[in-house]
Amino acid sequence: MAALEDDFWWYVGMRDVQAALLDAVVADAARRRAGPPREADIVDLGCGTGANLGWLERYGTRVTGLDVGAPALRACRARGRTRLVQASSTDLPFAPASFDVATSFDVLVQLPRDGSDDAALVEMHRVLRPGGVAMVRAAAYEWMRSGHDEALGSTRRYTRRGLARQAEAAGFEVVRATYANCLLFPLAAVHRLALRRAGLREADSDVQPLPRALRWAGGPLTAALRAEARLLRRAWARLPFGLSVVLVLRRPAGA
Repeated sequence: MAALEDDFWWYVGMRDVQAALLDAVVADAARRRAGPPREADIVDLGCGTGANLGWLERYGTRVTGLDVGAPALRACRARGRTRLVQASSTDLPFAPASFDVATSFDVLVQLPRDGSDDAALVEMHRVLRPGGVAMVRAAAYEWMRSGHDEALGSTRRYTRRGLARQAEAAGFEVVRATYANCLLFPLAAVHRLALRRAGLREADSDVQPLPRALRWAGGPLTAALRAEARLLRRAWARLPFGLSVVLVLRRPAGA
C-alpha cells in the first residue's frame, strides 16, 4: 500500500470519486456551522499508510490519522504526518463531538464479525459534531469474495442498502449512497465467477503493480473511475452496482 497508493490507478480514481461525493457536502456543512468561521477538524479512521491524510487537507489542515497497526503509523510518519493515534475504530480515544469530518475507507470490512462494524459506526457518530459529515467506503457484495479478501483478512462485504441501514441505526442521516467502480464491475464479476466455476481463486491481493505488459492499462482504468466521478458530481446521481459501496453521512444538527 505504501508503495502504491499515491499513483496506482485504483487509488487515484477512487480519490476522484470520493471528492465528487464529499466536496459539496463538506462545503455546505461549513456554511451551516454555528459560530465564527473556523478550520475543520478532520479524522481518518483506519488511515493505513497515510495517502488519504494528505488528500483530506482539501477540507482543512487539521487532519488526524488513526490506525490500530504500528506499521501503518510508521509509514504515515515517513510521509511527514505527525497527528497520529494508535487505536481501534471500535473504541475511539476522542471526546464526543471532536470532529467536523470523519472518514473510514475500507476499514469496516476488516473488523471481526461480532458487531464490530456497528460499534465503529456508533463511535464515528459519537466523535462527530452535530452537523458533521462522514464518508464510509467498503467492498461490495458477499458473492464477490475472492483471494483478495483472504489476502487482506477481510471478514465481510456489503450492499448499499444494508450498509445504509446500519449507518441509520447508528444515528446518521444518509446524504448520498452509491456503488462505485461500476464500469469495471462486469469484467471483475465474470473473471471471479469463471475462476470459481473452474475451482480456482486468486492467490494474492489486487493491490499490486500491474504486470509490465499491462502497464498501459492503468490510464484507461483510471479514466473509467474518473468518468464515474464526473457523473457523481451531480447530486441526484447514483450508480446501480459496483465493486465498492460509498456512503456520505451526516450527524443530524439536533443530535
